[in-house]
Amino acid sequence: MIRKTLLVLLVLALSGCGFHLRNALVLPPDLGPLRVESRDPYSPLALSLQQALARSGAELAAEGARDVATLDLLSERWGNLPLSVDARGRAQEFTLRYAVVFEMRGADGAVLVPRQAIELSRDYISVPTRSIGTESEREILARELRREMSAAVLRRIDAASRGVAAP
Repeated sequence: MIRKTLLVLLVLALSGCGFHLRNALVLPPDLGPLRVESRDPYSPLALSLQQALARSGAELAAEGARDVATLDLLSERWGNLPLSVDARGRAQEFTLRYAVVFEMRGADGAVLVPRQAIELSRDYISVPTRSIGTESEREILARELRREMSAAVLRRIDAASRGVAAP
């Protein structure tokens, strides 16, 4: 009896705090098959976006198919900028930046999501005298930025699709 009461109180508390699940990705209903194109044929971001779109129910176009909607990754750029230096002038703190420019066109060539740029960054420390683990930390941050970039691109597509679908 106490467990049921506790469960009911927990459910009521969750509903009262404003928590709700995120809605599923909305794509235009007449989109049809979709292809993700990138200037880099081995782009991890393009692969991640293909997988995320497939999970959301988008129909991915077969290789060589014509008249398909296109998510075009126009540019992917990485940057590593020093933020602080030590007494000897060696950089110790860096900002890892990742910028992507993309646009999405329908099968008829109409712009569904206009050209947009997204830039993400993360700071990390790299002490010159203790460089063990610095490269692995940078790789972990790069993977995290790619994952976040994929989610950001999908959110932009979702927002544009909801705006088009609204009366």
